Amino acid sequence: MVDKNNEDQAEGTVIEALPEAMFKVVLKDGTEVLAYLAGKMKMMRIRVLIGDKVLMKLDPYGGKARIFRRL
Repeated sequence: MVDKNNEDQAEGTVIEALPEAMFKVVLKDGTEVLAYLAGKMKMMRIRVLIGDKVLMKLDPYGGKARIFRRL
């Protein structure tokens, strides 16, 4: 279930795939963040490739994000 407040969610595009299910994602405003796959996406083996648009939850402390949906 996705929370109702969208201020901590962001949409971006995957630009680089890194080892251990980590990705570099560029947001709409041009900033790059390091993102990792959510547990359910790993469990269901949902693949994320370069160029995919993803929805992610940003860490309030900055630096990382969790990808929870592929658009």
